[in-house]
Amino acid sequence: MKILRVHNYYQQAGGEDAVVASEIALLRARGHEIVEYFVHNDAIEQMGRVEVATRTIWNRQSRRTLGELIARERPDIAHFDNTFPLVSPSAYYAARDAGVPVVQTLHNYRLLCVNATLFREGRVCEQCIGRFIPWPGVTHACYRDDRKASAVVAAMLSVHRAMGTYDRAIDVYIALTDFARRKYIEGGLPQHKIVVKPNFLDADPGVGSGDGGFALFVGRMTEEKGVRVLVDAWRRVGRRLPLKVVGSGPLEEEIRSAAGGVEGIEMLGRRPLDEVMAMMGQATCLVFPSTWYEGLPRTIVESFAKGAPVIASDLGSMADLVDHGQTGLKFKPGDPEDLARQIEHLLADPAKLSAMRAAARAVYESKYTAEVAYEALMGIYQAAKKTADERR
Repeated sequence: MKILRVHNYYQQAGGEDAVVASEIALLRARGHEIVEYFVHNDAIEQMGRVEVATRTIWNRQSRRTLGELIARERPDIAHFDNTFPLVSPSAYYAARDAGVPVVQTLHNYRLLCVNATLFREGRVCEQCIGRFIPWPGVTHACYRDDRKASAVVAAMLSVHRAMGTYDRAIDVYIALTDFARRKYIEGGLPQHKIVVKPNFLDADPGVGSGDGGFALFVGRMTEEKGVRVLVDAWRRVGRRLPLKVVGSGPLEEEIRSAAGGVEGIEMLGRRPLDEVMAMMGQATCLVFPSTWYEGLPRTIVESFAKGAPVIASDLGSMADLVDHGQTGLKFKPGDPEDLARQIEHLLADPAKLSAMRAAARAVYESKYTAEVAYEALMGIYQAAKKTADERR
């Protein structure tokens, strides 16, 4: 099968870019031919604001160039990842006009939210869900704290809703979790076109021993990651279960200062991936106190692969990913007392902890391996072909 992958790289590399690279490698390893249409946001530095705004809403050049590529390469599938801002939704029409089935992976909440996170001023925000014109995102300057830039994103969403782009130009949407699928349906995307396919790990890291006698946090030191909740919870947990904190970010100095007066917390800063994975295998549990909905946190998948249960906020995608009492425990979002309480429950029942480790590993094997992802992707491509055939 010849597959066209379309992706707009961000100026700062992130998890989405890594997922795209992993899927392309997976497909190539199984004999598929990949045609790439990639642009990079570094090009924005050479453009004026008006040009960037125009291209965000409707990029004629992108549609024309992609159309020429499709005519030359004749792919079987066009799989889009990120189109924002320089590819633009206009590119869907290049594939649709050529009769090529279109698949769109929903890596974030961009089609529902101006800033793509459903998070504003330290808390979850759904004010724009279901609104044809997402005015709250503009009035609150949700995209980069800039009302003009936010207005451009809102215009992109509104124009393509009016055109029917999101209803008619895409054959299959891929949501990463059941939660994300429900939110997108609530936001107006066609229910019958959204399937769930989670991200995967390129290679099995192997199950760990879980005998390290510590809890582990891995993530950026930012407000939405719940790091303040984490420190407050450990004021109650203390040395009964030491906590290793891996990561850096804007709140790092604040958290280091706060953690300095709390028994049992060890701040490790950034660490190489192999070291993090080793710690994950030794950890009693992973703690994931995020206060926003999240997409599909790779850290949780890695934890399951290592056999470490996850103590997570009962919120958004995390509520779907963690099966309370089976693969981990869930606590009330933003509540350090409840987080501490769940840690106590975990420590009080060693037999249950052992069963959780086995269950977490089993979930990884059934949902998050490369082979499972490949089979799911092939099924999605076949479904997209069927949908495209039906609309011809």
